[in-house]
Amino acid sequence: MNDSHAMTAPLHVELQPLPPPSARLRRTNPSGLAPDAAFAALRPRLFAIGYRMLGTRADAEDLVQDAWLRWHDTDPAVVQSPEAWLVAVVTRLAIDRLRSAKTERAAYVGWWLPEPIVEVDDRTPEAIAEQTGELSLAFLWVLERLGAEERAAFLLREVFDYDYAEVAAYLQKSEAACRQLVHRASQRLQRQPARQAVPEPAHRRLLERFLAAARSGEREAIQALLAEQAQLVGDGGGVVPSILKIMRGRESIAKFYWAMERRYGGQFVYRFARINGEPGLLRYFDGLLESAQAFETDGDQITGIYIVRNPHKLATAPAGLQT
Repeated sequence: MNDSHAMTAPLHVELQPLPPPSARLRRTNPSGLAPDAAFAALRPRLFAIGYRMLGTRADAEDLVQDAWLRWHDTDPAVVQSPEAWLVAVVTRLAIDRLRSAKTERAAYVGWWLPEPIVEVDDRTPEAIAEQTGELSLAFLWVLERLGAEERAAFLLREVFDYDYAEVAAYLQKSEAACRQLVHRASQRLQRQPARQAVPEPAHRRLLERFLAAARSGEREAIQALLAEQAQLVGDGGGVVPSILKIMRGRESIAKFYWAMERRYGGQFVYRFARINGEPGLLRYFDGLLESAQAFETDGDQITGIYIVRNPHKLATAPAGLQT
């Protein structure tokens, strides 16, 4: 795994009283919800933070469960704001876990991509809650370049819209230190091409055209839909074959899809799905799920393709065409 960062000592969570939350946070439990109800109301946000920090559903759910156990053992009378308390706990646990995960990912075979969240039932908590803010595989892939505390500070401030006083309380740092973390993270991310907001219908239409071109077996038709500097990242995790190097350039990517269609065309079936909140494709081989494919686009052309083939990361997606 590339772009690894130096490890620092784990940040252990100490459940000491937090600094007084801002006025906005004091209004997060205006009806005086019972502790269990307050936690249930905040669960989607806690999951969203955990997933964006760690990139896997299982790790995010583990954080939420750990937060629940700590919440259950805490006297509600000493907690001024359930949101402030729970977000702080989940964030600090996520920082600790991400530092350990980066060591594991350094030994990962090939490129590590986040586990895709495939929306089949729009009523699931992950599908209906916290869909504001960046969730795409492309964005989470870029976040892998950040250190654990940089990632936490950037997400809390820029995605979840907490003010610097709140971020400082969650990370147990000064506001100045948190501003520096966010600034440093922003500088790292600015080295990447800026993402453009593309309406979902336009994204879907482009994907339909790309799929038709891929099925046609015409390399030029595929290439026309790809940006000149498009990239393709694959994740097989050493479990199944995948691309070990980032594929760059429209010619190489078009040739790849052309060759796959020419060799396996009749055995591939594609199914449209929402992958991390955006239109994507599930590809089935002989009726079984082979990959989840997320596409980044500028509205006119495809700028990035992220293919997850590691079966461990596809466990929650529809395994068969009849699922």
